[in-house]
Amino acid sequence: MKILVDADACPVRDIIVKIAKEFHIPVIMYTDTCHTIEDDYSKKIIVDKGADSVDIALINNTEQNDIIISQDYGVAAMALSKKAYALNQNGLIYTKDNIDKLLFERHISQKIRRSGKKTPNPRKRVKADNKNFEQALKKLIKLILTAI
Repeated sequence: MKILVDADACPVRDIIVKIAKEFHIPVIMYTDTCHTIEDDYSKKIIVDKGADSVDIALINNTEQNDIIISQDYGVAAMALSKKAYALNQNGLIYTKDNIDKLLFERHISQKIRRSGKKTPNPRKRVKADNKNFEQALKKLIKLILTAI
């Protein structure tokens, strides 16, 4: 098990590293050339800037029982198809039971925007999101450790 992070705009990198150290789990942060990550624990993979280049590199290195941190529903769906686990930065654990609905809602929102209409902006992050994320990540790690 390892934690792979779509780290370009990830607001919980410090929390990920803190929890990974607790459980002695390796972390790999994926970014493009426009971002830098400073921590002494994670392995960093830097890919060329390009559409989905980080996502593709991350998924290509995903294995069963890995934990993927991403706010991208498409990345989460691909991770689940590889028998990995996926979690977003607010603590939402993606599952086979919720991913289809999330992907469908994203599709509908894209159609609305393409037709020239507006969709609601995502809500602003609050401190409770960090706590929810931390609890969800620990829960997921414990679940995986008992299963393997």
